[in-house]
Amino acid sequence: METVEIGDQLRIEVCYSPALFPVYYQSKNCVVVVIDVFRATSAICTAFQHGVKEIIPVATIEEAKEYQEKGYLVAAERNGEVVEGFDMGNSPFSYMGEEIKGKKIVLTTTNGTNAIERAKAADQLIIGSFLNLKAVCSFLEAAQKNVILLCAGWRDRYNLEDSLFAGAVIHSLSNNPRYTGLADSSIAAMHLYGLAKYDLSAFLASSSHRNRLKRLNLERDINYCLQENTIDLVPIFEGNALFVNRA
Repeated sequence: METVEIGDQLRIEVCYSPALFPVYYQSKNCVVVVIDVFRATSAICTAFQHGVKEIIPVATIEEAKEYQEKGYLVAAERNGEVVEGFDMGNSPFSYMGEEIKGKKIVLTTTNGTNAIERAKAADQLIIGSFLNLKAVCSFLEAAQKNVILLCAGWRDRYNLEDSLFAGAVIHSLSNNPRYTGLADSSIAAMHLYGLAKYDLSAFLASSSHRNRLKRLNLERDINYCLQENTIDLVPIFEGNALFVNRA
């Protein structure tokens, strides 16, 4: 991504696949928002809302096992299901109990932690979901930097729900006159969200990952992840872990 700062102009781009991230990330003068609506980033926000101290995202099952052998609480998900032998997966409902308060959790997922791994060298990396949409937008406006909205997708392929969240962020930020540098990817996401915003669930009825989760009887997770502005915090990646920044 070319850093565009003419006067007060700030640029927003949407990277629709982690595989494309190197194309977009050409300058450290930006905030990267990692998005995995169904379900990793929604689960991460939920965990912090319920008192988790930090989350260490790792890309592979092998890394997760190494942490497990050291006594860490480890969550692992692949293809929508909990990986056998681990404490939990990435259902937001797994992160609501008293037993997680004050804990460090290691997390690996099919898509979300892969996106974090690709982008972890960014100057600033935060976690976005519909649950903390308003808090994310407030964070970005305060940061006054260019923005890359990184969609985790599905195994490096495009997905619809992450694109809709990107569009929701752009819809909000476009009201700020500083964000005049909307790339084509941002314009597309914003228009898509404009079509879907009145009923996200209905718009996503035929989407691939929604139906994948539905086949696993995870409709409750889907409905939870599509709620807007129920969490007022922004998880931030620092060092090798995610921590919380209260909005």
